[in-house]
Amino acid sequence: MKRQMNKRYFAHSGNNPDKSDWQPLSEHLHHVADLAASNAKHFKASQLARIAGLLHDAGKYSEAFAQRLEGGKRVDHATAGAKIAIQQWERLGKIIAYIVAGHHAGLANGVDLGDNRATLEERLKKDIPLLDAAWKQALALPDQLPFPPHKPAEKSFHGFQLAFLIRMLYSCLVDADCIDTERFYRKLEGKTQNRGEHPPLQKLQVALDKHLTALQEHAAAHSPSAVNDLRKKVLEYAGKQAQSEPGLFSLTVPTGGGKTLTSMAFALDHALKHQLRRVIYVIPFTSIIEQNAKVFRDLFGELGDDIVLEHHSAFDDAGFDWREETKDKLRLAMENWDAPIVVTTAVQFFESLFADRSSKCRKLHNISGSVIILDEAQMMPQKLLRPTMAAIDELAGNYNCSVVLCTATQPALLRSDEFHNGFQNVREIAPDPARLYRKLDRVTVRHIGIQTDEELAERIAGNIQILIIVNNRRHARALFELTDGDDSHYHLTTLMCAKHRKKILEEIRIKLKSGEPCKVISTSLIEAGVDVDFPMVMRAESGLDSVAQAAGRCNREGGRAKEDSELLIFITPDWKAPPELEQAAACMRQVVRNHSGDLLAPEAINAYFRDLFWRNDAQLDSKKILNVHRDHCQCLSFPFQNIARDYRIIESHLHPIIIPYDGEAEKWIERLHHAEFVGRIAGKLQQYLVQVPKQAFIVLKTAGVIVAIQPERFGDQFWKLSNQGIYDEAAGLNWENPTYIKAEATVIF
Repeated sequence: MKRQMNKRYFAHSGNNPDKSDWQPLSEHLHHVADLAASNAKHFKASQLARIAGLLHDAGKYSEAFAQRLEGGKRVDHATAGAKIAIQQWERLGKIIAYIVAGHHAGLANGVDLGDNRATLEERLKKDIPLLDAAWKQALALPDQLPFPPHKPAEKSFHGFQLAFLIRMLYSCLVDADCIDTERFYRKLEGKTQNRGEHPPLQKLQVALDKHLTALQEHAAAHSPSAVNDLRKKVLEYAGKQAQSEPGLFSLTVPTGGGKTLTSMAFALDHALKHQLRRVIYVIPFTSIIEQNAKVFRDLFGELGDDIVLEHHSAFDDAGFDWREETKDKLRLAMENWDAPIVVTTAVQFFESLFADRSSKCRKLHNISGSVIILDEAQMMPQKLLRPTMAAIDELAGNYNCSVVLCTATQPALLRSDEFHNGFQNVREIAPDPARLYRKLDRVTVRHIGIQTDEELAERIAGNIQILIIVNNRRHARALFELTDGDDSHYHLTTLMCAKHRKKILEEIRIKLKSGEPCKVISTSLIEAGVDVDFPMVMRAESGLDSVAQAAGRCNREGGRAKEDSELLIFITPDWKAPPELEQAAACMRQVVRNHSGDLLAPEAINAYFRDLFWRNDAQLDSKKILNVHRDHCQCLSFPFQNIARDYRIIESHLHPIIIPYDGEAEKWIERLHHAEFVGRIAGKLQQYLVQVPKQAFIVLKTAGVIVAIQPERFGDQFWKLSNQGIYDEAAGLNWENPTYIKAEATVIF
């Protein structure tokens, strides 16, 4: 017995047979506990996170795991700590049990709901290797644990609050475990790990102020205009509001009013005033993330290459069943959002808040203590609006976040008197939004009824510069092929990789500025934040918020008279809109009937959102996610796996394909073959991705035109296009295949 008590236990094996370079288990547990506790400090849950860190690998205090490190079979080393937590602290112990039991496999359902992954209940009933009593002396657990001093939620949201806490604590543990393991292996190889070493936000603020001053001086000297004067006033007013206490804010500025830089200036000033640590900029579409990320890199690039993290990648390790720390797992480790500026998509941001897998949850704790800018906030997913709003409220209420709802068309949900259970105490940081709209009103909007593709083609032929926006990729492609005549015609779609779209947009901007013929057919990807300025824009029927976004691509700089700048709304009889767009279009038509004067006036926009939300109130939580949290609160039996499955902004799973578009893409693909750690390379490859629906992916795979990159190392993770013949400069990824066309029909952007 004495020999067993004196046995040395290790967390990770090294290279030396005498184990002199192996990592002692106690050292790993205490390192992870310290890191996890630090991760949780911004939401006052450090003690719970510390306990999770101490217990997460308690199962390694066993002879079975010692043999595993010597080359033996796999051992369940996560369940032991979960069992200890339940025995030690009951209800709080169950919170820790979820985290510890799932720190490799993912957060489990609390009880059996007919899914494949073992539930927490089943895990806790498992027979596991007998633990050496050494764990008790090494860990020294406290008798009592306090619950974090969070603001209590209404009774119906109490379950949501608890499940949210579990995910956040899970993030603290997963990231801490990954970082300490990574440090160990890097040290073993004689390398250092400098993760998280960034300049203070004060330096970013200085760089931004310098840039803004230069912009204003240049505008005053070379392009003085009423628009530039208004942008300056908006910026100055928002800067004064940065002193306000943290919480919920809105920035309601018409398109072209300088929202991007104003929101960033407010965020940095506000973060420094209240000791917040980063700015997270959330964008609605993957298609424009590179544009905004470039703006911020140009601002802050001189401070370092890693100041701005652009993260929208579909690459993660969710397809792998990792049960233990290995070098291979670390090679695939994804972003943890420790950069000062994070630019990401709404899909990545919100789906992560409801996720169950370590790959998506790892970054969550770094959202706490941040300023979050939700660009184009009106585009929050309607079918998931209620749980999305609950998450925003929870971040602002208990996770030391300030959230800026940034939009040109602020939806009614900001006013609780007009939208049932809308946000409370939202403070506007723009000066008099209604007045701003009147000052920046520079487009004439009309509904012109039915337009066939032949009539649209005549419009294209009859205008020197025109933008036509339609509701799905097939329509855009068909219209482009009908009208394509010379190098003045362009087509934009998400079937082009971002690097390709960027090149086309640069050509478009040059032609627009020089007055050359420029005729563009696009899906809605061009609406949110893409900086182009056409004299004529046509928009297929959609929601009024989309119409307003389309208007922002017309007379953007105010250089033309309003009567010479038109946005024409039209009906497409041959191309039926998806159900969700048709519903929004019906509400838009109601506004057309009742607001014949100005369709984009604040009162018209408010009427649109009020009608849209009231008409579809029962569908604002179509998967009943809030009900699920409430129903499983009493027994803490939250079905995390089911919730993650149901909270999907894009329900049909999209598969990323790497396009070898240029020499740079080829370089990063080649490095991927030989990389030790792929997280940075995956980030570089984001601009070369095209994401396709499952059925299209299967067709491509079956046809042999895509190939997996090193499946023996990465499994199903990385696929590249091997047949460049189905990717062309005019329209991106394309091939004639009825199966593909059927799969693609539901993708609208």
